[in-house]
Amino acid sequence: MVNAHVFDYINVLDKAADAAWIRNEAIGNNISNATTPGYKRQDVAFESELKKALHSAKYGGTRRLDTTMDHAVANLNYRRLEARPYTDNAGFSYRLDGNNVDPDTEGVYLAENQLRYQGLIQSINDEFSNLKMVMK
Repeated sequence: MVNAHVFDYINVLDKAADAAWIRNEAIGNNISNATTPGYKRQDVAFESELKKALHSAKYGGTRRLDTTMDHAVANLNYRRLEARPYTDNAGFSYRLDGNNVDPDTEGVYLAENQLRYQGLIQSINDEFSNLKMVMK
């Protein structure tokens, strides 16, 4: 049987890579504004949105035991998945000037996000390699 949803994983990986790119920009802005009085750090919500969307697509409102992650990805409306920037800990500040950015922590987040992005790009490349191999 030929799967009509051959690009589903690639589409989800593409959305995740876009979210990682947007998060990278947000972290860069945080680092740039680490000394700006009153600035609140920004982050990007994507993983939680993806988790909710997969759960909804997997069960479709019911708790069936025969559903799989493949089924969930095939039924996922990936066009609705969006990386949503938000202000993190808006009411919290450990500095007197109201800024809540810690440059050291942001550096760790940046390194983590770069590894995530590289892994996603590698996964996309692997999926295309698999498709090329199947087409030969």
